[in-house]
Amino acid sequence: MDEVSQRPEISPSQGTGVDWAALEAAAVSAMKNAYAPYSKFAVGAAALTSDGRIVSGCNVENASYGLTLCAECSLVGNLHMTGGGLLRAFYCVDAGGNILMPCGRCRQLLYEFRAPDMELMTTQGIKTMDQVLPDAFGPQHLEEPR
Repeated sequence: MDEVSQRPEISPSQGTGVDWAALEAAAVSAMKNAYAPYSKFAVGAAALTSDGRIVSGCNVENASYGLTLCAECSLVGNLHMTGGGLLRAFYCVDAGGNILMPCGRCRQLLYEFRAPDMELMTTQGIKTMDQVLPDAFGPQHLEEPR
């Protein structure tokens, strides 16, 4: 890893068929639309869907703070607004273009909409959803409707 930028060394697809550079660019572009007047902490996220689309989102703050939407929330909204599907790969950045890890709430949100073997770019390189949210609770644990 490059000591100066704290960015993992990766090739564009790193053998997974994911264009990580395109996801990074989409996350940076989304971050520029963030509404962060209170924290001044703009965040952008982008994901590759299982059908090859790139969806993105940015954080949208609220004066009550608790109603703030993380970038992952608007990304999932974008996913559903553009046809639904499952997320195959994910990338999140701050205003400086630094890689961010989703918070616990957002990891759970991403887990709900993940494709099998979904990957995330992390400060430590590419990891699977199972690595960043092991033993997760999901829809498969709920009782079948009667």
